[in-house]
Amino acid sequence: MTSDPAISIRINIAHQELVLLSDGQPIRRYPVSTALAGAGEQEGSGCTPRGRHRVRIRIGAGCPENTVFVGRRPTGEQYTPALAEQYPKRDWILTRILWLTGCEPGRNRGGPVDTLRRYIYIHGCPDSEPMSLPLSHGCIRMRNADLIDLFDRVGQGTAVEIIG
Repeated sequence: MTSDPAISIRINIAHQELVLLSDGQPIRRYPVSTALAGAGEQEGSGCTPRGRHRVRIRIGAGCPENTVFVGRRPTGEQYTPALAEQYPKRDWILTRILWLTGCEPGRNRGGPVDTLRRYIYIHGCPDSEPMSLPLSHGCIRMRNADLIDLFDRVGQGTAVEIIG
């Protein structure tokens, strides 16, 4: 699915909110969880990168809700509390992945600030995880149903602005 140029995403780190825009006007709002370490672009920082980005790759179309991904590939597992007890240290990436790439050389593209090479995604997480609180390792976490709704509305190349 390619992007509709009228559709874009704005993520506000301070408000822990993702807004889906059509021609610059909000059409959907979703609570998110960005990085516990705050905003920043440096590789290894655990921070959520700011600036202009695009959806580079969409992963997981058609997968069931709560599909577990490791290395951007479905493992064949479905997330459950029992599975979480088996793997208490896992950073759960569930349901869908929107892999971001930076658009600003030296800020979020290239070298030690490259969003794509930092594996920064918009992805699902266990619905038991709190939203509207910064708790991720750098990615933007969403509720699974919200992510499916968003995923179905955006295409590869959709503009993403992260502010905060």
